[in-house]
Amino acid sequence: MNVDLSRYANKKICVACSGGRDSMALLHYLYNNAAQYNIALSALNCDHGMREEESARDSAFVVNYCKKAGIPLLFFKACGLYKSESQARLWRVFRCYAVAHADSEIWKENSDYNALGTRPKIYSSDGKWSGCDAVATAHHMDDNAETVLFNLARGSGLAGMCGIEDDKDGCGRAVIHPFVSVTRGEIDEYVEQNNIPYVDDSTNFSDDYTRNYIRHNVLPALEKAVPGAAKAIFRFSRLAADDEEYFARKVGEIVADFGTYGYKIARCREPVIFKRAALYVIERYQKKDYTSDQAHRLYELQFAERGKKFEFLGLAAVNEGDGVVIYDKSVLACDIGEIAFRDYTCATCGGQPLAFGTDEDEVAERARLCGDMPLRTLTFDVGRIPEGAVIRTMRSGDKFKKFGGGTKNLGDFLTDKKISAYLRKIIPVIACGSDILMVCGVEISDGIKVTEATKKICFCTAADYSKL
Repeated sequence: MNVDLSRYANKKICVACSGGRDSMALLHYLYNNAAQYNIALSALNCDHGMREEESARDSAFVVNYCKKAGIPLLFFKACGLYKSESQARLWRVFRCYAVAHADSEIWKENSDYNALGTRPKIYSSDGKWSGCDAVATAHHMDDNAETVLFNLARGSGLAGMCGIEDDKDGCGRAVIHPFVSVTRGEIDEYVEQNNIPYVDDSTNFSDDYTRNYIRHNVLPALEKAVPGAAKAIFRFSRLAADDEEYFARKVGEIVADFGTYGYKIARCREPVIFKRAALYVIERYQKKDYTSDQAHRLYELQFAERGKKFEFLGLAAVNEGDGVVIYDKSVLACDIGEIAFRDYTCATCGGQPLAFGTDEDEVAERARLCGDMPLRTLTFDVGRIPEGAVIRTMRSGDKFKKFGGGTKNLGDFLTDKKISAYLRKIIPVIACGSDILMVCGVEISDGIKVTEATKKICFCTAADYSKL
């Protein structure tokens, strides 16, 4: 068995080891080749508590093996009983793997690493843990084929055909699969040739689980009918991954993230690109039950009249002329009421950046904490703000005296400024009655401009609504 480890050279690799045949083979292979590639090897083991005594036996086996081999090990024991493999996997990947990436000094400083039963026991020569660059799992070519077949049977799109890839979890931590180009038969042969000890998980022999059924029945039948099927599926999955990477780049080119204010998908006549972009946005909002009909309506919305709206799954989509904006209705429906201007000391208002102060840099920095979005800072004479002025949102009858003169209905002014209609009712303004003194993030009125008589200059930083 020959595995290319060059891409992992000079890395700290932690093997997720259950004690089973595949993970023990991976641990053994990396251990024997670590010096050649300057790999700092470690391992982790998770007792999910789902198989009771058998789980404890498997973990004890891994602990003893790593002790004898001198491999640093993290041992995790679930604080409660998980009822399904999917629940256990979430704990393993998003808690245990996260802890393994950080060193033990960071654990002391961050209480998150001690939460939910993820404070591990360390088995190492100095009792410390130095973290890792990546967690390695022993998924192999047959696992990849099972994944592709399973996803295909469920009607997955192209992304499901990519199979098992080196990846990152939701927080950017690397999870790698060095054996993904190796067949189960090659691993079995390697284990036998090197007399590698291992333990069997009894649940692996049951056909009660869908993946097990595919492993024991579907894939062997396919290999019998089409010899080399797993290898052919692997080649196909790599081609699918290349295509998926291309589509992901195209989606990135037409989607703009406006944080609180939603996402904008630029006008695109290619249905496959636009619909992928829409799916990307909807996944960001963690919405389920998205249908092909909704995807089609979103695509057609970009060719409707400007301002046309489509609501679905608690979201709203609006045609902005040059594209479609999708946003969370509940977030942009936030009513800030009225806040006395003199009493306002915050950096956010209704979930939006809004900061005032006499130090321009400090004001901008406070507003920036609200998220990564375009900001605009306005300068004004704070002494010309009347005592009864309030911060609120747009109302019917509001008037705005433009900087330099000329009074307009506020709605008409915002139209002239090309401010998106869906944003107008959430933009903070400083008002005295129906007179608007400032449209935050857009423009100040002529009445509060800085003059030679100004005694105190103030700054206001808010979202740059003209760029959203």
